[in-house]
Amino acid sequence: MAESDIPDGWQARGTPPTLFRRFPFPDYPATRRFLDALADLSAQAGVHPQNINFGSGYVNVTLDATASGAADAGLARRIDALLAQG
Repeated sequence: MAESDIPDGWQARGTPPTLFRRFPFPDYPATRRFLDALADLSAQAGVHPQNINFGSGYVNVTLDATASGAADAGLARRIDALLAQG
């Protein structure tokens, strides 16, 4: 995946290549709403995060950035849009 394909706020990491972003939230209910919306989005897109890690006030999302990199960069942008929706 080219550096220019990485959405703002996401980091390219490791081998195999992944995209990573930490999403902070003010409280657990906001975190839970985001996780539920992320699950719905992933099901609709047919593309799922490689890893999701969360606590009461954050969600870490890791996406595969190898062969399906274009699909995952698109998913990253759609995940970012979830924040705008509240």
